[in-house]
Amino acid sequence: MAGPSSKPTRIGLAGLAVMGQNLALNIAEKGFPISVYNRTTSKVDETVERAKAEGNLPVFGFHDPKSFVMSIQKPRVIIMLVKAGAPVDQTIKTLSAHMEKGDCIIDGGNEWYENTERREKAMAELGLLYLGMGVSGGEEGARNGPSLMPGGSFEAYKYIEDIVLKVAAQVPDSGPCVTYIGKGGSGNFVKMVHNGIEYGDMQLIAEAYDVLKSVGKLSNDELKNVFSEWNNGELQSFLIEITSHIFGVKDENGDGYLVDKVLDKTGMKGTGKWTVQQAAELSVAAPTIESSLDSRFLSGLKNERIEAAKVFKSGDILTEQEVDKQKLIDDVRQALYASKICSYAQGMNLIRAKSIEKGWELKLGELARIWKGGCIIRAIFLDRIKKAYDRNSELANLLVDPEFAKEIIERQRAWRRVVSLAIVSGISMPGMSASLAYFDSYRRERLPANLIQAQRDYFGAHTYERVDVSGSFHTEWFKIAKKM
Repeated sequence: MAGPSSKPTRIGLAGLAVMGQNLALNIAEKGFPISVYNRTTSKVDETVERAKAEGNLPVFGFHDPKSFVMSIQKPRVIIMLVKAGAPVDQTIKTLSAHMEKGDCIIDGGNEWYENTERREKAMAELGLLYLGMGVSGGEEGARNGPSLMPGGSFEAYKYIEDIVLKVAAQVPDSGPCVTYIGKGGSGNFVKMVHNGIEYGDMQLIAEAYDVLKSVGKLSNDELKNVFSEWNNGELQSFLIEITSHIFGVKDENGDGYLVDKVLDKTGMKGTGKWTVQQAAELSVAAPTIESSLDSRFLSGLKNERIEAAKVFKSGDILTEQEVDKQKLIDDVRQALYASKICSYAQGMNLIRAKSIEKGWELKLGELARIWKGGCIIRAIFLDRIKKAYDRNSELANLLVDPEFAKEIIERQRAWRRVVSLAIVSGISMPGMSASLAYFDSYRRERLPANLIQAQRDYFGAHTYERVDVSGSFHTEWFKIAKKM
């Protein structure tokens, strides 16, 4: 269908790049007639043509903002899927000029949560409702069922609840992968941390690949089989599944496999960096996520690394050692699982800390539930996380949930073997090493932080507490040391 509809549509969508197009078609396919608009009008026509080709879906295209807004039933609801920052403000300005009190705008992009809170206040002054809605699952998820994380006006959420419950990914026994997240910018914040966990997950998988290939000498065919097998067990997830697929793709333009021809230089769009910045702001340890970000920065120094390899004349492996391939595969599987627990624990702790600071009252178990389908970090593992928070909503850390604690204890020998093997072989394993260090710090009753605090008191009179007497103390360490 194309052109104006005589009857108002149920919802509108502005911004028709791949994600926008796919989400619009998903909404239409679920039985909700939708109006679409894009500043570049060719995208509008392209979307309408796709809707025709994919089953004559009820998608109506408009080339100007006014007729687009007017085509939607009242109270109007418009989803924006445009690049974060200034383009969002520009789109809001363009659309709101034609909207009326009670209408609603939803930002479906990866936006900084404070921008959403600023816009929600500005929209309220115009009598408009506003939601910031995280959308995860990439283009395939947008078309067939994403994980949706709407936060902001609860009244606005009720406008779209019937739509999002059908459009979101559906998981048997768990329901639609959407829930009202909470007030303000909570939807954007949760999506941001989701992306931070995703960074950690991808880094850990890359390290598993590196040690299996570099030390275990596994071929791409063997790697494909290993990851495919892992995807039938406790590591079953979207990222493990696509990794197994990647290892099987041959290069159409030459010999061998495509993965070996891909430049080892990682891009990023900013959500991982924001996650790490927020962890620092909130004093929440997130070393696995931080290490994944650092690894992306280092990957970007490709030319420097080429020169450094010449200086150190090292190649990739420092020691050639015989390994039991099957034993290594099993150890790496266990190390990957244990490291993942740490990565998710860090992400959940960060969400909780922000929720407390902002008074959002976020439900961590419910977040694990809506991540079970549609999104990039979807995994069987998330069901375990949901159950952990169901058992104890006040759980201090996933590591101390009885079931996860038991699993880490069972896997820690394999985890230490893998990290040690990587260190001896000269292979960087920042994610798994950071996860192990996080676990080792968290499980110890006493850390060497007493020395650091003594140093701070020595040079800066920062004071310290004692283990045996309450209160704050300062010692003139220098004067005492001089008399010794």
